Amino acid sequence: METDGIAQTLAEYPMPEAILTIGGILAVLLAILYLKDDGIRYKLLMVIGMLFGIVMAVTAFNTYGTTDWAMSTSVIMIVASFTLIIRPFKEVHFAVLIALLVMGIVYIVLGGFADHAQLHILAEGWWRIGIALVAGAIVYSLLHMLESIVKLIAKVLNAWPVLLLLGLVCVIEGIMVFMHYGSVYDLITSYTEGKEGTIGLMMNIFV
Repeated sequence: METDGIAQTLAEYPMPEAILTIGGILAVLLAILYLKDDGIRYKLLMVIGMLFGIVMAVTAFNTYGTTDWAMSTSVIMIVASFTLIIRPFKEVHFAVLIALLVMGIVYIVLGGFADHAQLHILAEGWWRIGIALVAGAIVYSLLHMLESIVKLIAKVLNAWPVLLLLGLVCVIEGIMVFMHYGSVYDLITSYTEGKEGTIGLMMNIFV
């Protein structure tokens, strides 16, 4: 199915709301199992959450601009999807892995210059090793800072109180969107601006 077809299907049926709500439930369960230190079920749920996070991310990008969703709803789904996707990889050093991959590729590519009249020296001995090491070092330097920033954000989002709160927000957001009550952001805005009907709106949602 083409991207336009997926976007149209998501716009016609309440699938995005269901996906957002399920993602929120997964986040809440992850926080609970983390506190219980339930190893096997926690790790299994973390993998399921990662896979579902990918579904959430695809849904968020496909529904943006094709539904009457508020931007805040799309932002909540994207943040939640990032949190679920990154959780299993919090301790993985991607900068090192990618740098090693680049070193290997550069080393192999340089071997192709062995028969070149002017550049054959690059395919020999320390020249080949040195260039591969420099290429890997440059890639590592560029990615290490980015990786540190991403992991810092992931660490904050995956702290169990934040994860639990994010999950609850996703569940409430999904229900509100499904019932055409707008977004959690709208509810907060109404409350902070002192508009009437906020309490009634909340009672209608949960009663």
